[in-house]
Amino acid sequence: MKFLPNLFANNVQWAKHVEEQEPGFFKSLSEQQNPDYLWIGCADSRVPANEIVGLKPGELFVHRNVANCVVHTDLNCLSVIQYAVEVLKVKHIIVTGHYGCGGVISSMNNAKFGLVDNWLRHIKDVQHKHHLHLNNIADPIAKQERLTELHVIEQTMNVANTSIVQDAWERGQDLQLHSWIYRLDDGMLRDLDTCISTAEEATPIYLAAIAKLTAK
Repeated sequence: MKFLPNLFANNVQWAKHVEEQEPGFFKSLSEQQNPDYLWIGCADSRVPANEIVGLKPGELFVHRNVANCVVHTDLNCLSVIQYAVEVLKVKHIIVTGHYGCGGVISSMNNAKFGLVDNWLRHIKDVQHKHHLHLNNIADPIAKQERLTELHVIEQTMNVANTSIVQDAWERGQDLQLHSWIYRLDDGMLRDLDTCISTAEEATPIYLAAIAKLTAK
């Protein structure tokens, strides 16, 4: 007897549909992994990475955690980045947050959930860094959305500052970093204008992106 038989039934139908649409797909997929993109996103179940950008299995390497944080002591995230950059040779790393993120909301409201509160401290650090701008936003939803945007850009800079990415740029590897944000209520992505291709342009692009947000 299988547990969760409905999910196994769904899997059978999905695999059958994929194979009918593209015969030999799974055999080809099993023989290689060659994605151009690493997606670093939120673990939120409403933000399915592949589906959002219309890519098939094998086309998007994915790391997800609560509130899409990139932390320099997180060996899980760093290992994913290293494998993606040095082994898979991805050309793009995309940090993607989303409006209505529970981690951001919890941080702003100082909610207490236990162990995860330590992880959410990283969002509070971003909030503190940009508190002068955020405190000038009266509308709570607008403030929440602005913090979400700032958080994504800060995490992209954390990626840029890893030794993995710095070394890749130093050896001339083609690698671009991007900051995106996703809106749950319409399914649309938005680019936060943080496309970084070299170590030298990282800080100027970061400062310009932050200035553009905080000028609003």
